[in-house]
Amino acid sequence: MTAPSTPRPIPSEVSQRTFDLIVIGAGVNGAGIARDAAMRGLSVLLLEQDDIASGTTDSSTRLIHGGLRYLEYYEFGLVRESLRERERLLHIAPHLVQPLGFLIPIYSDMKRGPGMIRLGMIAYDVLSYDKSLPRHRMLSREETLRREPGLDPAGLLGAAFYYDGQIPFPERLTLENALSARDHGAIVLTYAQADRLLVEDGRVVGVHFTDRLQEGAYTARGRVVVNAAGPWVDQVLTGLGTPRLIGGTKGSHIVVDPFPGAPKEALYVEARADGRPYFIVPWNGRYLIGTTDLHYQGALDPVVPDEEEIDYLISETNRVLPGAGLTRADVLYAYAGVRPLPYTEAGTPGSITRRHIIYDHATATPAYPGLISIVGGKITTYRSLAEEVVDLVFDKLDRPAPPCPTGRIPLPGGNTTDWHAFAANFKATSGLDEPIADRLLRIYGTFAPEVLRIAGDDPRLRAPLSPSSLAIGAEILFAFRWELAQTLTDVLRRRTMTGWDPDAGLAEIEPAAAIARDYLGWDDARVRREVEDYRRYVERFRPRQPAVAP
Repeated sequence: MTAPSTPRPIPSEVSQRTFDLIVIGAGVNGAGIARDAAMRGLSVLLLEQDDIASGTTDSSTRLIHGGLRYLEYYEFGLVRESLRERERLLHIAPHLVQPLGFLIPIYSDMKRGPGMIRLGMIAYDVLSYDKSLPRHRMLSREETLRREPGLDPAGLLGAAFYYDGQIPFPERLTLENALSARDHGAIVLTYAQADRLLVEDGRVVGVHFTDRLQEGAYTARGRVVVNAAGPWVDQVLTGLGTPRLIGGTKGSHIVVDPFPGAPKEALYVEARADGRPYFIVPWNGRYLIGTTDLHYQGALDPVVPDEEEIDYLISETNRVLPGAGLTRADVLYAYAGVRPLPYTEAGTPGSITRRHIIYDHATATPAYPGLISIVGGKITTYRSLAEEVVDLVFDKLDRPAPPCPTGRIPLPGGNTTDWHAFAANFKATSGLDEPIADRLLRIYGTFAPEVLRIAGDDPRLRAPLSPSSLAIGAEILFAFRWELAQTLTDVLRRRTMTGWDPDAGLAEIEPAAAIARDYLGWDDARVRREVEDYRRYVERFRPRQPAVAP
């Protein structure tokens, strides 16, 4: 691994050299582009206004899927691309992506009947001809109820069962792409806000940005600039006179504990209220339910789930699983994000394409050579999007593009020839209780031993942060020293993932701050500030446990 990442001064070379590529935005698309470019030998600067994966990426349904629903809009190419990329992610990130079974219950009042669903399943299998996952199965009514007895039997005709993928923590996928980019020579700067693009003679040649941590202003020059800012794409383009590119839709989710009649596998259900598909997914020991899909014109930070959306998800879950009896009090927390979909004048949110658009401003009006903007995209297809973008960057640099390696070289935490053997050996030799060892593997992959190496024989660093947590103290140090974390919010929400525990990380914030104080030398003022900042941040998730300490 490279040298520790904190404290993080802005390297002098940022203002003194011209990069081959500057990427604005470190969501999964931006981080993937930076990794691909750096691995192919380009000099890369990756700028993110907040933390890695802190925007749309961490607001998803946490699936790696082929997009079965997209067949309804005849987007066969997108489905094929998604299924191919799903297979690649199962191999290059085995610690982060796992197969997950999905059941589609079929009811007599659904607009998608048995014939349509069977046809969709066949097409799904045909388009994933090179997959390692089993083919679909159609189930009778009796088979369906034996498999999932909690389903509402009224009007139930049967079900379809198939496999897709789940990524419990897409934040870690994004982080590993950014870390891999860094380890291949890229400079990765979080809390570096792009204020405006640098234009000379009608060409974009760089970006002016502000260091939000130390409040310095900088200019970075690049031969090509990729605007991968997600919902903020149009904001980055302010002042250039470009057409509106983003017409985002809002998606909200709720998280609940296991409940009566909860499914063993994921349910893919058609909502009765509006006919929109949504998911009830086993996730992280709990259930993730979502998503909504609403046109959105509000503020991009924070994006907060509405009570109407929460009520909609509760109501639809109770309809299909009548024994659930969920109420608002059962919601541990909720979260929302904005999908950076293409702007359209009309149409339902669900009909807007999920295919990404690589917008080359050199061929647009007004024309800005040297600038590319990314519109849309999915977590599942981030890698293939990055490959397309980097091929285009090489074309703009008038250089031959080397072969793209990212489809075969594992992400850092998946760098082993036999993941199952590695995991078994770690559990046997770590000296940790199995649930703690298993959690370290699911989050850090092959770097789990590095976390333990930091802990050494220190019992405080090997112990869980709190009685309700499986995260250990050494993870706090690992996040700050090696994983580009700058704040405790970064650590809990997008490194240790404890911010997604039932209490939204509120039980871990004080112990984590104490570790930082005692091992990283934080003074009491910073400890108080970081704890208060985290409590304020968590309020957007409407946690059942109060965010403010009594």
